[in-house]
Amino acid sequence: MDMERIPIADGLALSRIAYGMWRIADDADTSPAHVQAKIEACLEQGVTTLDQADIYGDYTAEAVLGAALKAAPSLRDRVEIVTKCGIVAPAGRHKAARVKHYDTSAAHIATSVEHSLRDMATDHIDLLLIHRPDPMMDAFDTGRGLDQLVDSGKVRAVGVSNFRPHDVELLQSCMTHPLCTNQIELSLAAHEPFGNGDLAYLQREGMLPMAWSPLAGGALFAGVRPALIEALRDMAAEKDCELSALAVAWLLAHPAGILPVMGTNTLDRIRQFSDALKIEMSREDWFLLYTAALGHEVP
Repeated sequence: MDMERIPIADGLALSRIAYGMWRIADDADTSPAHVQAKIEACLEQGVTTLDQADIYGDYTAEAVLGAALKAAPSLRDRVEIVTKCGIVAPAGRHKAARVKHYDTSAAHIATSVEHSLRDMATDHIDLLLIHRPDPMMDAFDTGRGLDQLVDSGKVRAVGVSNFRPHDVELLQSCMTHPLCTNQIELSLAAHEPFGNGDLAYLQREGMLPMAWSPLAGGALFAGVRPALIEALRDMAAEKDCELSALAVAWLLAHPAGILPVMGTNTLDRIRQFSDALKIEMSREDWFLLYTAALGHEVP
């Protein structure tokens, strides 16, 4: 299946939807064959972008993916790997850490990238993100480290995650290569970026907005927002679609070109990722759901 692709750097484009692998190490079956089946289910729909982070699965998720790629090396050339670094938690290789903290030093980033390359059985990372804004960040050191990784070819492009505009501007001011994306929490339950300037900033800067937890980790459908659930159910009935596909279609409809990162370990749900692309959403449809999410009509 052909799927729209979003260029983010010279020679690098991501699929319109990404597969988020943050829970892949939590699956009862982490065998290479099962992970390969998940990747193939993505590829059948044109989903080629795999989203990882060093910390996922207490620093084990990248190796789960790597085992699958070792067993089927041809898969690596068919996907783009996104990963993140900068969080140090007392687990896995950082189990000696006394407290969860951030480390965005060039030295830590370089070491993390080496671990990621080895664990994922690859010679390059397509897109590397700084996972969280670091209040102790030395922007000159961090920026120099990211630039060196791109120059070395170990990383094709760089970006950030969970950064506010001022965090982006500080880091970018100390870099030669552009920050290509900001991965932020974005959904009908986490809709603040639509009004607080975060999404507008990314559009102005030409940075790709990636949306983590586009279904709010399932909270959208847990009944905590009765008016929103009712609006979703009514519209899903009209459009003959699933609630989850409709919630993702709401993000896809925005002119910023939001790229949802979909996370699940269930093959049937993976096979349904592209259903959201089939849903037509008018401006009034969009505002109907937005109003229900806000809990009041727009001013």
